[in-house]
Amino acid sequence: MLYELLKTRRSIRKYQDIPLEKEKLETILKSALLSPSSRGLRPWEFVAVTDRSALMKLAACKEHGSAFLDGAAAAVVVLADTAACEAWVEDASIASVIMQLAAHALGVGSCWIQVRGRQHSRDVKAEDYVRDALDVPQKYAVESIIAFGYADENKTPHAEPRLPHAKIHFEAYGR
Repeated sequence: MLYELLKTRRSIRKYQDIPLEKEKLETILKSALLSPSSRGLRPWEFVAVTDRSALMKLAACKEHGSAFLDGAAAAVVVLADTAACEAWVEDASIASVIMQLAAHALGVGSCWIQVRGRQHSRDVKAEDYVRDALDVPQKYAVESIIAFGYADENKTPHAEPRLPHAKIHFEAYGR
């Protein structure tokens, strides 16, 4: 059941030195193509990266929070055509999460790396760094990079009693 999958999916930042099977990466990517989008416009596009030197370059895309990508077996850069749909951020985000859930169902660890709105350095946006590294046309925004690989860390599932139940309201806020 999806609920059990959600409880056990965790962000994985340490990976075993094992390649990701092409079939599993293809399944993850096809899952992204099945993600819902506003009015079915599908403004997203994806760049799959498995080349070790390219992964190492992408690992330097931000000042903080992306270095672990150099140990991943693969990454998918999530792009969006901002002119195609006003909900491109939401659509690209949904596709990012769908890939993470598909990966977890396949026994593959993953972690979201936020790119949009982040900096590579004081003078260079992370988005521009990634766009340049992968020859991404200017019309595409870079929303995120999802790292994939076989986990080299064990994380416990989310415990239901520790969920922030107070954030759920029925019929009106505060009820």
